[in-house]
Amino acid sequence: MEQRLARKDLTEGVVWKKLLVFFLPIAAGTCIQQLYNAVDGLIVGRFVGTIALAAVGGSSAQIINLLIGFFVAITSGASVVIAQVYGANRTRDVQIAAGNAIAVFALLGLVLTAFGLAASPAMLRLLRTPEDTLADAILYLRIYFIGVPFVLVLNMESNMLRAVGDSFSPFLYMVAGCVMNIVLDTLFVVVFHWGTAGVAIATVAAQVLNMALLTWKLLTTKESYRLSFRELKLKGVYLSNMLRLGIPAGLQSSMYAVSNMIIQVAINSLGTVVVASWAMTSKTDGIFWAVSSALGAAITSFVGQNLGAGRHDRVRLCVREGMILSGIITVTLSGLIMLLGRPLLRILTEDQAVIDTTYQIMTYFVPYYFTWVAVEVLTAVLRGAGDAVRPVVIVGLGICLLRIIWIGTLFTAVHTLFVLCLCYPISWVVTGAVLYVYFRRGGWKTRGSMIVDH
Repeated sequence: MEQRLARKDLTEGVVWKKLLVFFLPIAAGTCIQQLYNAVDGLIVGRFVGTIALAAVGGSSAQIINLLIGFFVAITSGASVVIAQVYGANRTRDVQIAAGNAIAVFALLGLVLTAFGLAASPAMLRLLRTPEDTLADAILYLRIYFIGVPFVLVLNMESNMLRAVGDSFSPFLYMVAGCVMNIVLDTLFVVVFHWGTAGVAIATVAAQVLNMALLTWKLLTTKESYRLSFRELKLKGVYLSNMLRLGIPAGLQSSMYAVSNMIIQVAINSLGTVVVASWAMTSKTDGIFWAVSSALGAAITSFVGQNLGAGRHDRVRLCVREGMILSGIITVTLSGLIMLLGRPLLRILTEDQAVIDTTYQIMTYFVPYYFTWVAVEVLTAVLRGAGDAVRPVVIVGLGICLLRIIWIGTLFTAVHTLFVLCLCYPISWVVTGAVLYVYFRRGGWKTRGSMIVDH
């Protein structure tokens, strides 16, 4: 059997240390991404204006989260298969599975680009995008869709490297992409005055760079997962397992996005200031969601590798220690966000109405983030174990459907920002409780490994 570098093998060593070391580069990458988002918001807010900020971060962002998020989430299914095969030390199969995945997502990206270019105006009008932001939103969305094939491939390649235990390379290349994005944002918006188009072009260019670096890494590595152009083809035995895990994850992402789009319609009804404030919220508390998601990605790869290697004892330890780590991170970040939120907002925008409304929204969300811990950790464990469908049903009912019902009933009756925001913490509590009960019953253990024999 081919020897693997110790730093990439998650099946040996002290669990919490391995998990932490593996998690830190993912978290650092997401923090860099959030820093870029904050700078992006700063450039748009200060040099283009509130209307452009609402155009980039309002309905267009919800559409991106729905369509792009669906396919990006499917890449997690491919990464679980790769992690389990790698954990079983089946090096040839890792190459075949990886080649299949990259070919699939490149093709899907091209299809999605064509759809997005044609359908952007109709989708934005369907969400009742405010008329004063519509033209900028259409322009931004169309340019963004041109870069979708690069987005899908770079996410697949990043997930593949994490699946085999390399979380540092995706971090390094993400930093390069974010630096390029900030430089181009400044050049195109501040110097050339290209406005919303400049922001979108800078984003696409950074995605191309990120994907190119990841592809170069996979083509030149000496490791067992080296990418071969010969394997860039579709093979049913791997494709079916990737889709069996990935499509439920994509549906979960889409359910989140659909519920958020319905909420975006409600937000749009409250005026442009609230729309801009809602978009600005993600620039300030987005670091929590990014770090939480990073921990979930680390846990998924950790569980996948260890189940592939038959190390069920390490999976149990990962659940317990992942909960502890997530709790510590959540409490720490929640405190920092509330402490630094208003000063940060003053840096990002000079609009006092947006500052006040954004901080108000934060007070409705941030103190209750601790209720999200169980949802993030348990869904990550179940995903890594290959239990694809039931967690999606639980999340779909507990978070997405509950929020939709809330908007259609309570918010319609009491049309206030507070009532709108309240549906979030309530849905986290309900979903976390149900996931915990399901996890404790243990039925997921019989639905584990996705490794295929052929």
